[in-house]
Amino acid sequence: MKAGNATKVTGFLLLGFSEVRELQLVHAALFLLVYLAALTGNLLIVAVTALDRHLHTPMYFFLGNLSVLDLCLVSITVPNSVHNSLINGRAISLWGCVAQVVLVISFAFSELTVLTAMSYDRYAAICLPLRYEVIVDRGACGKLAAASWLGGGLFGAMYTAGTVRLSFCGSNLIQQFFCDIPSLLKISCSETHVVIDVSVATAFTLAFVSFVFIVVSYVRIFGAVLRMPASEGRARAFSTCLPHLVVVTVFLSTGAVAYLKPVSDSPSSLDLLVSVFYTTVPPALNPLIYSLRNRDVKAALGRVLRGHRFLRNKASLFLT
Repeated sequence: MKAGNATKVTGFLLLGFSEVRELQLVHAALFLLVYLAALTGNLLIVAVTALDRHLHTPMYFFLGNLSVLDLCLVSITVPNSVHNSLINGRAISLWGCVAQVVLVISFAFSELTVLTAMSYDRYAAICLPLRYEVIVDRGACGKLAAASWLGGGLFGAMYTAGTVRLSFCGSNLIQQFFCDIPSLLKISCSETHVVIDVSVATAFTLAFVSFVFIVVSYVRIFGAVLRMPASEGRARAFSTCLPHLVVVTVFLSTGAVAYLKPVSDSPSSLDLLVSVFYTTVPPALNPLIYSLRNRDVKAALGRVLRGHRFLRNKASLFLT
């Protein structure tokens, strides 16, 4: 930090999980394993939904988008945290911090929008089956996906404008293992931050609207499912809806706890655990939830793997 009439911050220090070197290496190993699991699982989901023609439907189109967003979200914070633990460092530049804030907000908002679109898709498929192909056609899917990505980018631009206007006094220690808005506001000496306040209020309003929309959709979905005469139809409907409902619950609950709780001066292990659950656990769990509870994904994954083995065997025979 440079002293003068106005304090200018050129970088920050992120909060580490431990000062003990051995525990830092354990943290790096655990985070690396979680990251590799998230990377592998989400790449498999993207590959399966893209390669298997049986999954070229609106539901799996949105699932592919969700996996791409999960990959982006987990790649913003975890690799940097692993790197810091390995080199026993905590520094991050001002613009690196701004980039983390913007990207986390952008991808998180886009993911919420995609999850909302997926609930609408399930509502149309189960409650309006005769009109489903007209309501959720390829054009509608493309528009919803584009709106999700563009909406996230718009929020990112708003937070960029608000974050770069902040001034900082005193400590430059961020009480978090990555840069986020609550932690930056905690150490900021700016008395007014209108752009961030407006952005936060807008984000919470849209999140609440999405939450209400998802709840109403699933109330109607479960009502329609319970009226189905065939038990096989009910089982299939539940197998496609329950994974999405679990993913939505994990994402919204961890995000709400992370952003609604006040930032303490000395964060506890529970505070760090909540932030880990918000940024790391959902991207790693989502592919597992969908692959275990969804018969179509498991069947498609089997077909893709069998096709890969077949091509590999053909290539080996050709080479010999």
